[in-house]
Amino acid sequence: MKTLSDAACLNEILDRLKSLRPDSPRQWGKMNAHQMICHLNDSFSVAMGRKHASRAERPYGPVMKWLALNMPMKWPQDVPTRPEIDQEKCGTAPADFDADLQTTLSLTQEFAQEPRSFTFGSHPLFGNMKKSEWMRWAWCHTDHHLRQFNH
Repeated sequence: MKTLSDAACLNEILDRLKSLRPDSPRQWGKMNAHQMICHLNDSFSVAMGRKHASRAERPYGPVMKWLALNMPMKWPQDVPTRPEIDQEKCGTAPADFDADLQTTLSLTQEFAQEPRSFTFGSHPLFGNMKKSEWMRWAWCHTDHHLRQFNH
C-alpha cells in the first residue's frame, strides 16, 4: 500500500502536485484546481494539529477508517467534507495559485519528514490515528484529489 512514509510514493505525489495548473479540468466534484490545493492545505493543517475541523457523525468510524486505509480501492467521489476545509464554506480562500501550490508542496513534505515538528491532530471522521495511518491517509487523500483533476 502506498504511503507518504515511502520516499518513492512521496516523490510521486509531489511530482503530480507540480503538474497541476489553475485551469486543470475537474473530472468530478465542485472544486476547481486552486480550491483543491487550498483544501489539501487545510486538510494537512488539521492533520498537523494546526487547524480545527468539526467532528463528523461517525457511527461506523472505525470500520470506515479501516476500509479507507486498508482496502485496495479508490476513494468514492462526491463525499461531503467538513465546512472548515470546504473552500465554498469556511475553508481557506484561494489567493495566488503558485504561492498556494508551494504551500501544498511544503506541507506535504513537512507532514512526511522525520522527525516531526508537529503533533498529529484528530481526524474529523476517523478520530485519533497512529503515524502509519496518517501517512496512509495523506497518500490516499492527496491521490484522490489529484485523480479528481486527472493528475
